[in-house]
Amino acid sequence: MPSYRVLLAVGSLHAGVRPDALLPRAAAAAAEHTTVEANDIVMVRGEPQLVVRFTGADDSFALGVGAAVESTVGGLADVRGARVTRRDGGAWTLVGPV
Repeated sequence: MPSYRVLLAVGSLHAGVRPDALLPRAAAAAAEHTTVEANDIVMVRGEPQLVVRFTGADDSFALGVGAAVESTVGGLADVRGARVTRRDGGAWTLVGPV
């Protein structure tokens, strides 16, 4: 089964949300649909991005998982961008925006 990842650029947290709540909630949202392989927070051009890597049957399924993760995180923080990529050999290929 191919590996995918959803990348979410996040901005301001909603009132009462702790920063350490975002990544576990994002991973849990993906885990409701598939196997989560890894999760992390990275900085891209000074902006935090949540990264959740998971397995998926195909691109359509992966986009659905990405949408579920974006919806969950969107309830906690401003999501400035979300995209899904697929592992192709040694590179990540854009599947599409969420």
